[in-house]
Amino acid sequence: MNVIITGGSRGIGKAIAMQFAAAGHTILLGAGNEASLHTTAAEIRAAWPACTVHTRKADLSIKAQAQAFGNWCLEWGTPGVLVNNAGRFLPGSIHNEEEDTLEKMIETNLYSAYYVTRALLPAMVVQKSGHIFNMCSIASLQAYANGGSYSISKFALLGFSKNLREELKPYNIKVTGILPGAAYTDSWKDSGVDPQRIMEAEDVAKMVFAASLLSPQAVVEDIVLRPQLGDL
Repeated sequence: MNVIITGGSRGIGKAIAMQFAAAGHTILLGAGNEASLHTTAAEIRAAWPACTVHTRKADLSIKAQAQAFGNWCLEWGTPGVLVNNAGRFLPGSIHNEEEDTLEKMIETNLYSAYYVTRALLPAMVVQKSGHIFNMCSIASLQAYANGGSYSISKFALLGFSKNLREELKPYNIKVTGILPGAAYTDSWKDSGVDPQRIMEAEDVAKMVFAASLLSPQAVVEDIVLRPQLGDL
């Protein structure tokens, strides 16, 4: 099975790639940092030599590049799983955040998923199977201080997921929203937060992989994960 993961070179995306690679699937990774993509692909091949990994550098916040990435993925066949994980966090409040923050958040956190998905859907509809995961956030459910446009974009991504799920039911294509709280990735390394206080990226990856294993007649609509002690 072909598994596509955007933002797949590090953090949660990388952890998801590792889960599916361990199960022997073909992995297609997209991200903006080519060096990180190559490093992650090399790690996967070293751990699972029989696993096939393809990578493509793309700024998925740009419509044309997101569409081109989706079309490139189809060169390897129709995907069984798509994980729209590409995202970015810019802190701030609506009343005083920098100009164009909303545009940047929407382009990266929503449009990337929208255009990659649209590129792949015709083939998936013909196949009448597949599973799309959208990396939303706890911020999709609850506004919080300094969330600003990031929270708006994640609310929108959850709405995209819900609408897409309804549209794709007749085609046996599942859609799952992933709504994680704080998970320890590179962005937390210099924050001073104790890694034991928040989740591991692998926690999210394991839940995504588990949801992908259900029978065709069952779908996990939303996956909500928080640190055991609650949000920070």
